Amino acid sequence: MTYKPYSIDWHRKRYLKEALDNYINNNIDNEIIFADIISILCERSEQAYAEFSKLNDLEARFYGVK
Repeated sequence: MTYKPYSIDWHRKRYLKEALDNYINNNIDNEIIFADIISILCERSEQAYAEFSKLNDLEARFYGVK
């Protein structure tokens, strides 16, 4: 997919391409690339869940549920 130069989408794709190029240029095994992607996604998911839990607790306290 082609994006308008210097748009947010163009930068996002460029950053991803640069990261992948770095792995490929350094001859990193596909399993390591996959493991790193999964690790990043899991970390992000855990952070999002922690934030959700905190906000959910705050909301429950606000409404007097807890």
